[in-house]
Amino acid sequence: MPAVIVTGARQTGKSTLAEHLVADSRRFASLDDLDVLDLARRDPQALLGGEQPITLDEVQHEPGLLRAVKRAIDRQRTPGRFLLTGSANLLLMRGVSESLAGRASYLTLWPMTRREQLGQGRCGVWDELLGAPERHWEEVLRAQPEHSEDWKALALRGGFPTPALRLRSMPERSIWFDGYVRTYLERDLQDLASISALPDFRRLMRASCLRLGQLLNQTELGRDISLPQPTVHRWLNLLETSYLLVRLPAYAVNRTKRLIKSPKLYWADTGVALHVAESQSPAGAHLENIVLQDLLAWRDARVARAEISYWRTTYGEEVDFVIETGEKLLPVEVKATSRPRLGDTSHLRTFRQEYGSSARAGLLLHTGTQIEWLTPDVLATPWWRVL
Repeated sequence: MPAVIVTGARQTGKSTLAEHLVADSRRFASLDDLDVLDLARRDPQALLGGEQPITLDEVQHEPGLLRAVKRAIDRQRTPGRFLLTGSANLLLMRGVSESLAGRASYLTLWPMTRREQLGQGRCGVWDELLGAPERHWEEVLRAQPEHSEDWKALALRGGFPTPALRLRSMPERSIWFDGYVRTYLERDLQDLASISALPDFRRLMRASCLRLGQLLNQTELGRDISLPQPTVHRWLNLLETSYLLVRLPAYAVNRTKRLIKSPKLYWADTGVALHVAESQSPAGAHLENIVLQDLLAWRDARVARAEISYWRTTYGEEVDFVIETGEKLLPVEVKATSRPRLGDTSHLRTFRQEYGSSARAGLLLHTGTQIEWLTPDVLATPWWRVL
């Protein structure tokens, strides 16, 4: 493609990746620089001109620049000519009228996965599990390095590179997270929408973090923090556009129903979520969130399409995650227990009965150390063997 657009939350490492990975062969210009931003607004042709490929960082500051990029591509269609990064989902931003359809490929950079933090440069072993027959799953998992760790410590540090890799104490990370949230509220948010009631917006953020892993009910959420439902709807959209909030859709064979059913609420980074919630005690929903973060990074790094959703019946039976690849479904349940029991498999087995040959064996992730088939169609394994 003539343009590649890398988006993701601020501080995930987009600028570092773009500036250092291909620095020798490209010009680099960041719209965080006020002089560059002024030039982008006054004379975008001067900024984009020349034969050398260019990397444009933080393009969400001037969405109109994308029209100039489109004109430049239409004059000369050279693969890799433009590498653009942005701290917001440009396809969801209200001020963006140009999507570069047919001219750009979009990539999302999520916070670092656990294996990236360990220096392995990858996400979990989802591809290996999906590519192997169920009878070989135990072998695949036992072949993984035994890097066990406390999931609560992982949840508290999150996946942003600075708190995950450089800061060692909770007080240091707390200072960083506080600065991150303040910068988002006072600067980044204003690029997306004009919000004067920042205290109300922060209360919505906190209420959302306290409902992590729950079904999203916007009316109830608004009632609890004394905000009208339309305002809650608009502000949640802003959080999603900023890649801070994740709405996990419900699985249904009818794809239209997926849009109608209530999504579940998660955050892109558990460290930020716990800080905003003013909590240092991760719960089971945070372990689910860790697994989801890894799944999102895996999904958006693949060429072949995959979808991640949850499954819930009207009777309250629920499977945390359903991985859909092609015509196959992999149900995944997450339990914050070191000793999973036979009863923990019931919802996975109900899902398999519902979808028959389309559903593969269930995967139950737990906090213990044992890998074992609890039933002939449900494999229990430590979460760190997969992530």
